[in-house]
Amino acid sequence: MMTTQSLSPEDAPAVAAMRQAASAHKGEKLGPEARPMFDAMFAATPAAADVRIEPATVGGIAGFWLRLPNARPGARMLYLHGGGYVLGSAKALTSFAGQIAARVGADTFVPEYRLAPEHPFPAAIDDAVAAYRGLVAEGAERIVVVGDSAGGGLTLSLLSILAADKTLGAVRPAGAAVMSPWTDLALTGASFETRAEADPIFTRGVLQAFADMYLQGRDATNPKASPLYAELNSLPPIRIDVGDDELLLTDSVRYADRARAAGIEVTLSIWEGMPHVFQSSLGHVLAASHSVDAIGAFLRQRLTDVSPSNNTPSEA
Repeated sequence: MMTTQSLSPEDAPAVAAMRQAASAHKGEKLGPEARPMFDAMFAATPAAADVRIEPATVGGIAGFWLRLPNARPGARMLYLHGGGYVLGSAKALTSFAGQIAARVGADTFVPEYRLAPEHPFPAAIDDAVAAYRGLVAEGAERIVVVGDSAGGGLTLSLLSILAADKTLGAVRPAGAAVMSPWTDLALTGASFETRAEADPIFTRGVLQAFADMYLQGRDATNPKASPLYAELNSLPPIRIDVGDDELLLTDSVRYADRARAAGIEVTLSIWEGMPHVFQSSLGHVLAASHSVDAIGAFLRQRLTDVSPSNNTPSEA
């Protein structure tokens, strides 16, 4: 299912202000020196009420637990942050991930996966797999996975890796939600041309620099790096939210088309006028709240339903 969400009159002024503020920095190459700025941007997301943050290690990967007062027993969410595989941190994303966790009603682990260029491909995806396996080893019965941007790419790559893993038994992902996922590090999507002017944040050069720092000469079409090229069989239901005004629009559309062709249940929601990972603007634009609410409802349903990928009995 694909839907297009119109830009609301209430959001238009805020989006125009965001676009103007971002445009002054459009095209600036971002390396490790930009990590403090990037973290500060996401740390500004309002924290959800009653979410307790606990440093922890799961599957050998350091990170943070987001604990809820009335979490669903046996249910867990794994949140994989974005940042082009170069930027971002689990700590900075705790407030944003906590907003989704509160809506899903599941204790959530945010891993501090290794970043490039210090730790190139496949470090990030290896850490994501280790964190998921760690949740299973700790007794999680139902798991959903969420990611934004590069973390969305990690999420989708993780789904294909886990689908091929015969050792997990019944504890396979019950569902996944991704925001503006980067699915093709080869940068072949049509929106690199059609949204070149509309995107207020990215240029092809910025994303190419991220890809180069992460891949360091490895094949950009490796399925563990670019889930668009992965086998998409036996995946759980997936929700994809993406802005209509971003270079990575086609990354979402093409992945959704391929997944549907493979018989996967996919919900694709395209938000008019919205930039990359606009959901982080909670409290500033209504579309952010509407999208995060829809993601929460989608994942709650996945944790309640019995699905072929998760044979745990449903909750009342």
